[in-house]
Amino acid sequence: MMKFNAFVPELSVTNIAQSKFFYTELLGFYIEYERREDRFAFLSFHGAQFMLEQRNGHWETGELHYPFGRGINFQITVPHIAPLVARLREHNIALFREPFMSEYAVGETSVREIEFLVQDPDGYLLRFSQRCNEENS
Repeated sequence: MMKFNAFVPELSVTNIAQSKFFYTELLGFYIEYERREDRFAFLSFHGAQFMLEQRNGHWETGELHYPFGRGINFQITVPHIAPLVARLREHNIALFREPFMSEYAVGETSVREIEFLVQDPDGYLLRFSQRCNEENS
């Protein structure tokens, strides 16, 4: 049986087929399960989980305008960002922010990551991060 994370965002999308293509074919997410009649899919990727559901009015607390998700970005840690960047470029998907190096204080230590940002078809901002260490820096 699949283990569900304690926090799983659900994104309202305009076109479930277009969103599934973006997440699965371009980024490599896996569809854990879907309810086609509800235009719903549960996705996972390197331990990250979230749901996509085509807009149906059930969850909208106000009028949605592109880009959806203004004010939020979803950070997804992956082993390597290079293959993701390459696939996006092959499909002429513009990056919101090109790969860059970040260093974040985490308690008494710091973490270095190389990151990039991309918007999905509905404008949700995704931040992919690769931890840097002696092996992959």
